[in-house]
Amino acid sequence: MDLNLKNPIAFFDLETTGINTAKDRIVEISILKIDLSGKEDILTMRLNPEMPIPPETTEIHGITDEDVKNEPTFKEVAKNLAHYLEGCDLGGYNCNKFDVPLLAEEFLRAEIDFDMKKSKIVDVQVIFHKQEQRTLSAAYKFYCSKDLMDAHSAEADTRATYEVLKAQLDRYDDLDNDISFLSGYSAHTRNVDFAGRIILNDKGVEIFNFGKHKGQAVEKILKEEPGYFSWILNGDFPLHTKKVLTAIKLRSFGK
Repeated sequence: MDLNLKNPIAFFDLETTGINTAKDRIVEISILKIDLSGKEDILTMRLNPEMPIPPETTEIHGITDEDVKNEPTFKEVAKNLAHYLEGCDLGGYNCNKFDVPLLAEEFLRAEIDFDMKKSKIVDVQVIFHKQEQRTLSAAYKFYCSKDLMDAHSAEADTRATYEVLKAQLDRYDDLDNDISFLSGYSAHTRNVDFAGRIILNDKGVEIFNFGKHKGQAVEKILKEEPGYFSWILNGDFPLHTKKVLTAIKLRSFGK
């Protein structure tokens, strides 16, 4: 089943130096963009992460420091990537928890104001886990009757993710072929920041989702305990979390 699109959608996958979204960097990105007519365009590039790639990470994706030493940095390509993704909804496999937060961090580090919150995000892994509870390779075998060759290659994983979503739509009658529906269906929580440190409660109020103030209203804590804001800004938190928290604090000044 082809996707019913109101906007172009860009499926993407990242290979990185590690799994810490606040500290690690992208070494390879692949984007499969589908326009409203169903035409596909794929962009794959390797990047110099400006930090060593740990050997245990190289064992997973096969990319070494030598492979990327002469490649551009993310900052050098960030403006072109933002332009390429402009106006697109986004799709990926486990992208809510990892790829989207890390890509947002890279754009912020490059000082490119690319607001992915404007995009609807479809996480194919969440749909798969809600329906079948398996991995990408198993999902590809289950839905598409194919073996996933070159797993942990960004381009192979990206294309497999796109094919799995189309097969999911064919298989499950309760899935609407609508990106807004799929975005909501594949969302883990009502995240305010991509890392999920701040979420919306059932009343639409921003609350902390971690630490000693978990479940409490962000504005209330910032007012009663100003030092907590400074602690987060100076701590090892994602840049996007800090940006969202700052916006909430500035908003409260106008009330």
